[in-house]
Amino acid sequence: MPVPGGAWQQGRLAECRWPTCQPEEGISMVVRKAEDYHKVLRLFPPMPEPPFEESLSLEKYWGRCWGADSEVGKLECVLVHRPGDEMKVIDEAKWDSEVGALIDDERKWYWRGEKGPDIDLMKKQHDDFVEIMKQEGVEVVYLKDIILDRPKSVFTRDLGAAVPGGVILGRFAPAMRRGEEKTALSTLGSMSVPILRTIHGSGTFEGGNFALIDRRHAALGYSSRTNLEGVRQVREVLDVLGMELIVVPLTGYALHLDGAFAMVDTDIALVNVTKLPFWFLEKLQELGIRAIEVHSEDNWYAINCVPLSPGKIVMASGSDRTAERLGEVGVQVIQTEFNEILKNGGGPRCSTMPLLRNKL
Repeated sequence: MPVPGGAWQQGRLAECRWPTCQPEEGISMVVRKAEDYHKVLRLFPPMPEPPFEESLSLEKYWGRCWGADSEVGKLECVLVHRPGDEMKVIDEAKWDSEVGALIDDERKWYWRGEKGPDIDLMKKQHDDFVEIMKQEGVEVVYLKDIILDRPKSVFTRDLGAAVPGGVILGRFAPAMRRGEEKTALSTLGSMSVPILRTIHGSGTFEGGNFALIDRRHAALGYSSRTNLEGVRQVREVLDVLGMELIVVPLTGYALHLDGAFAMVDTDIALVNVTKLPFWFLEKLQELGIRAIEVHSEDNWYAINCVPLSPGKIVMASGSDRTAERLGEVGVQVIQTEFNEILKNGGGPRCSTMPLLRNKL
């Protein structure tokens, strides 16, 4: 059989008798049989177990036990963005009386108010919110490399979702937020946070639609912001983790599940029954979750809260009746002023992306 490389190599091979061929002078190489190399490789076997998301493995190879297996485990690390210069694109001349909001002609932004944002007030309210988390021992990480015409950047929740072992990086549905994903990737990469999946192809997925119910169950809102292809890709990740994905259809142009459902303790959820299907409420009961209804006289954002630890949450001020209901079942509520940020379309939960929660 011809030997690749020409007559010279054929001649050299004819002279060489494995495994005793001596290297030419100045070449420190030992030619061995292929079988010998396999003896070496046999000493380094593959080790698929323990799985990637196992705590000790994560800490050893990735520095920390990234991700979360619940919505209520003690919050250890969270990604946020302090409102800033990107808010200056809001133009008060763009008032649309038909929809009751300031709307960009090219649909790059909207603002739920006739008057533009008070940026200093937004900063103060965000700072106060962050301080509450820091007082609870939470490590607060700020998003890097903000795109300056994206006033929704404060809502870091929608960048993705934490699951056991790391993060599923989302893909925004509307063009007005496309590209923000790369700012998250840059920040998370610098921290060595594992990205378990990046939603791609025609899939869309925003973190506001995702909620962990317990270690074996998660809920995902199917809406204008998360399509069926996004659902399929998220389910693939959860299948590997041994988790069941419960898909909850939302109505009309509703954006996210976190406007209707929030875990506030290991076995207590805050719900808006007018926005959830009956079968999902039954499923929660089947899983041993007690549903507390948002008070009908409180604002929609009461449900958009952030658990700091089991049975302890931060909620936007102005939801006293709901806070009282939660207090009656042992949930501690810390309220914080958030009215100016709320005009941008989201509450405290929208403004956080948990990266690490203690396992329950």
